[in-house]
Amino acid sequence: MVNVIWFGLIVIGVIVAALEGNLQAVNEAAFEGAKEGVTICFGLISILVFWLGMMKIARESGLLETFAKILSPVAHRLFPDVPKDHPAMGYILANMSANLFGLGNAATPMGIKAMEELQKLNPHKEKATPAMITLMALNTSSITLIPTTVIAIRLNYGSSNAVEIVGITLFATFCSTLIAVMLDRWCRRRYGY
Repeated sequence: MVNVIWFGLIVIGVIVAALEGNLQAVNEAAFEGAKEGVTICFGLISILVFWLGMMKIARESGLLETFAKILSPVAHRLFPDVPKDHPAMGYILANMSANLFGLGNAATPMGIKAMEELQKLNPHKEKATPAMITLMALNTSSITLIPTTVIAIRLNYGSSNAVEIVGITLFATFCSTLIAVMLDRWCRRRYGY
């Protein structure tokens, strides 16, 4: 549906530009947007490659495993209906760890795998389980220690202090996660899911 909306907006923009005789402005904007998109992508790729490399080093050194052990008690309280030794819990912990480091692109595959594993535990395949809903709430609101993507965008645009947003990002994501967990628990009690 979103693709249809965007396509419609583009078509309407081109038609209006043609009627007003501004097709040259549309061409310039399209090429400038494409150029800027490539520039942003290269900047994001560099920072993502750096942090994904750091995550690989952390995984191979055992740091991620240690971090997962630290998060494990929290995860078991948030997901009481998921068995401790089930593969879903490992993917949930990996998703939470990646989100903590602002690696949404690395967290997404872990979240998808966690959902696939949670679906195996689901007795009603057409309806989301409480664990699935909790994972979505946490994944959407997750606490972020290092907002790598935003830092990369700020660096691309020449920010004099690209990392100054770390503190406020930590505060904002802590608040969003706290509210998400509270709403999740309230809905579980209220609606019995």
